[in-house]
Amino acid sequence: MTAHRPTPPPLQDSVRTALAHYFTGLNGHDAPPGQLYDLVLAQVEKPLINETLNYCKGNQSKAADVLGLNRATLRKKMAQYGLV
Repeated sequence: MTAHRPTPPPLQDSVRTALAHYFTGLNGHDAPPGQLYDLVLAQVEKPLINETLNYCKGNQSKAADVLGLNRATLRKKMAQYGLV
Protein backbone atom coordinates (compact mmCIF):
# COMPACT_ATOMS: atom_id res chain seq x y z
CA MET A 1 0.00 0.00 0.00
CA THR A 2 1.44 3.39 -0.97
CA ALA A 3 1.19 6.40 1.27
CA HIS A 4 -1.36 8.94 0.13
CA ARG A 5 -0.07 12.50 0.02
CA PRO A 6 -2.57 15.15 1.05
CA THR A 7 -3.65 17.42 -1.77
CA PRO A 8 -2.37 20.96 -1.25
CA PRO A 9 -5.06 23.62 -0.92
CA PRO A 10 -5.89 25.45 -4.14
CA LEU A 11 -3.58 28.40 -4.79
CA GLN A 12 -6.62 30.64 -5.09
CA ASP A 13 -7.25 30.11 -1.36
CA SER A 14 -3.90 31.72 -0.55
CA VAL A 15 -4.59 34.57 -2.97
CA ARG A 16 -8.03 35.13 -1.47
CA THR A 17 -6.56 35.24 2.05
CA ALA A 18 -3.77 37.62 1.02
CA LEU A 19 -6.23 39.98 -0.68
CA ALA A 20 -8.55 39.91 2.31
CA HIS A 21 -5.61 40.93 4.52
CA TYR A 22 -4.65 43.65 2.04
CA PHE A 23 -8.15 45.13 2.01
CA THR A 24 -8.41 44.87 5.80
CA GLY A 25 -5.08 46.67 6.07
CA LEU A 26 -6.42 49.58 4.04
CA ASN A 27 -8.47 50.37 7.15
CA GLY A 28 -11.19 52.26 5.31
CA HIS A 29 -8.91 53.92 2.78
CA ASP A 30 -9.59 53.35 -0.89
CA ALA A 31 -7.38 50.98 -2.85
CA PRO A 32 -5.25 52.77 -5.43
CA PRO A 33 -7.67 53.25 -8.35
CA GLY A 34 -6.90 51.07 -11.33
CA GLN A 35 -3.62 49.88 -9.88
CA LEU A 36 -4.56 46.79 -7.90
CA TYR A 37 -4.17 44.40 -10.84
CA ASP A 38 -0.68 45.70 -11.63
CA LEU A 39 0.21 45.71 -7.93
CA VAL A 40 -0.80 42.07 -7.52
CA LEU A 41 1.08 40.98 -10.63
CA ALA A 42 4.21 42.83 -9.55
CA GLN A 43 4.01 41.29 -6.06
CA VAL A 44 3.33 37.75 -7.32
CA GLU A 45 5.56 37.33 -10.37
CA LYS A 46 8.96 37.57 -8.67
CA PRO A 47 8.26 34.99 -5.92
CA LEU A 48 6.45 32.80 -8.46
CA ILE A 49 9.57 32.66 -10.62
CA ASN A 50 11.94 32.36 -7.67
CA GLU A 51 10.04 29.54 -5.96
CA THR A 52 9.60 27.69 -9.24
CA LEU A 53 13.34 27.89 -9.85
CA ASN A 54 13.92 26.56 -6.32
CA TYR A 55 11.45 23.74 -6.94
CA CYS A 56 13.29 22.89 -10.18
CA LYS A 57 16.67 23.10 -8.40
CA GLY A 58 17.79 25.97 -10.64
CA ASN A 59 17.05 24.15 -13.90
CA GLN A 60 15.79 27.00 -16.06
CA SER A 61 14.47 24.78 -18.85
CA LYS A 62 12.38 22.77 -16.39
CA ALA A 63 11.22 25.93 -14.60
CA ALA A 64 10.18 27.48 -17.91
CA ASP A 65 8.16 24.34 -18.70
CA VAL A 66 6.50 24.38 -15.26
CA LEU A 67 5.63 28.07 -15.69
CA GLY A 68 4.45 27.64 -19.27
CA LEU A 69 7.02 30.14 -20.55
CA ASN A 70 9.74 29.77 -23.10
CA ARG A 71 13.25 29.81 -21.67
CA ALA A 72 14.12 33.20 -23.19
CA THR A 73 11.11 34.81 -21.52
CA LEU A 74 12.02 33.22 -18.19
CA ARG A 75 15.59 34.52 -18.45
CA LYS A 76 14.30 38.00 -19.32
CA LYS A 77 12.03 37.99 -16.26
CA MET A 78 14.85 36.65 -14.08
CA ALA A 79 17.03 39.56 -15.16
CA GLN A 80 14.15 42.01 -14.61
CA TYR A 81 13.76 40.82 -11.01
CA GLY A 82 17.47 40.38 -10.28
CA LEU A 83 17.21 36.60 -10.02
CA VAL A 84 20.25 35.81 -12.18
